[in-house]
Amino acid sequence: MSTQKVRVAIIGLGFGSEFIPIFQAHPNAEVTAVCRRNKAEMDKVADKYGIAKRYTSYEDVLADPDIDAVHINSPIPDHGPQSIAALKAGKHVACTVPMATNVDDIRQIIELQKKTGKVYMMMETVVYAREYLFVKDLYEKGELGRIQFLRGSHQQDMDGWPNYWPGLPPMWYATHCVSPCLALLSKPGQPALAESVVCHGSGRIREELISKYNSPFAVESATFKIKGSDVVAEVTRTLFDVARQYRESFDATGSKKSFEWQQVEDEDPVIHTKNTAETPRTEKEIPERVKVPDFASRLPEPIRKFTMPAHIQDADHLSFLQGGGHGGSHPHLTHNFLMAVLGQQPAFPDAPTSANWTLVGLCAHESAMKGGDRVTIPTF
Repeated sequence: MSTQKVRVAIIGLGFGSEFIPIFQAHPNAEVTAVCRRNKAEMDKVADKYGIAKRYTSYEDVLADPDIDAVHINSPIPDHGPQSIAALKAGKHVACTVPMATNVDDIRQIIELQKKTGKVYMMMETVVYAREYLFVKDLYEKGELGRIQFLRGSHQQDMDGWPNYWPGLPPMWYATHCVSPCLALLSKPGQPALAESVVCHGSGRIREELISKYNSPFAVESATFKIKGSDVVAEVTRTLFDVARQYRESFDATGSKKSFEWQQVEDEDPVIHTKNTAETPRTEKEIPERVKVPDFASRLPEPIRKFTMPAHIQDADHLSFLQGGGHGGSHPHLTHNFLMAVLGQQPAFPDAPTSANWTLVGLCAHESAMKGGDRVTIPTF
C-alpha cells in the first residue's frame, strides 16, 4: 500500500466527529483541520483529538492549500452548495447523504467533478454495512439465483433533531433504502441505475411540520424501474408521526434464496431457501435465521476495530447510536474514499451513481405531490 497521505478537513462535527478517529488511524490519511460554526463546540472536539487547525469559516477551509479533501457532514441543505464550492476550489469531496436537495445542484456537481478530475463520493453507509456485504457475496456466488424483486425501507423518528429536519419530505432522505437495491445489481464499471419512479404519499404529519417544505405526508412509498432490467424495487420512508422502531433495511428476493432484514433490533435476518425436488424441505425448514459476519478483514489492520460494537460505545451522535454503528460501514467508507483519491480504485458511489441514488428520492417526492404520476429520473 502507498505511504502517501491524504490531508482531510472534517466539515461539521456532530456526525462528522465519529469519522475523526478512523481517518487518524488510517495509514493514508491525516486529519489536517476541522470546521464548525460554533467555536466552543469545535474546540471540544479538536482538543479531544489533538487537531491544531480549526476553522469557523468553510471558505477559509477551501482557501487552505494544505488541505487535499473535505469530508462534509453539514446540514442537508448545505450538501449541494458546499460540494460545489469544494470542487471549484480543487478539493476532493466526501459528502454525507443526500448529495443535494435539487436537480440543479446535482447537475453542477457532476459537471464540476468531470471538469476538475477530483473525486466526489457520497458517503452512503448501507452499501458498506455488513448486511449488504453479506447479501452481495451471496448474490455474486450465485446462491440467491435470479433477483426477482428488491425492497428497501427506512423508518426513523426525527422529532428533536436539528431545525432543518422538521417536515422534511421523507423521500428527500431515501438513499439508505434506495442504494442497496441498485448496488446489489451493479457490476464494476456498470452501475445499475433507476430510470423512472412512481410514488404515493400516505397519512399526514402535524400541521406545524408541513409549512417548512409544504410536504404533508407521514409515509412515502415508491416503486422504481431499473434501466435494462426486468427487476422493480420498492422503497418506503418515514420521518415523523409514525410509530416504529428505527430501521434501515432491505430485502432481496431471489429464485433460489431470499434475504429478509430483521423486523426489530437484536434479531437476526432470515434466509428463505426454495423447496425443490433435489433439496426437499418442510415449510418450517424454508426460513432460517442467520448470523451476518463482519467484513473487517477487507480493511487495513489499523482501522478494522472500527467495524465492531466496542467502537460504538465511544460514539456520541444520535444517528450513529440509533443506527447501531451503521453496520460497521464507516471504516469501509473512509478507506474507499482515500483509495479513490490516491487513484487506487474508483469511488463507490461516484458522482453519477450518487446522483441517481439521490434523484430516485427527489423524483419520488415529486411523484407523490402529483398524486402518483410517473416521473423520469434525469441523467447527465
